[in-house]
This record gives sequence, structure tokens and C-alpha cells, in this order.
Amino acid sequence: MCRHEPSCPAPDRLDREAARIVANHPEQGWSLLCNGIVLFEDTGELLPDGRVIAPHRPVTTA
Repeated sequence: MCRHEPSCPAPDRLDREAARIVANHPEQGWSLLCNGIVLFEDTGELLPDGRVIAPHRPVTTA
């Protein structure tokens, strides 16, 4: 899907939320990422294959 250089992370990677936003709808509480993920403002996610990721705290590295 992604045509950026460097490519956005794939939806199955842990850093998938780092993909670029291609459609943003803050009034509805969601954004579509370049890798096909729908990211909700409560940090939940809908993956392109239909799997749901429950709301979670963002992963940070030390």
C-alpha cells in the first residue's frame, strides 16, 4: 500500500502506529494510516485483516 520512502511499517509490526496519516477525522475520533490501519482516539485499532486491537498505552522505548 505505502508508496513513501522509506516505507511505512506494515500492519503486523509493533511500530505500525508510526505510519503516516492519509485521512484524519478528529470530529469522528479516527484516522486512517497509510498501512491500512484505522486508529481510534482511544488508542484502539482496526487492522486491515479485520482484527481489533483493544485500546492500549503507546509503546515507548527507553
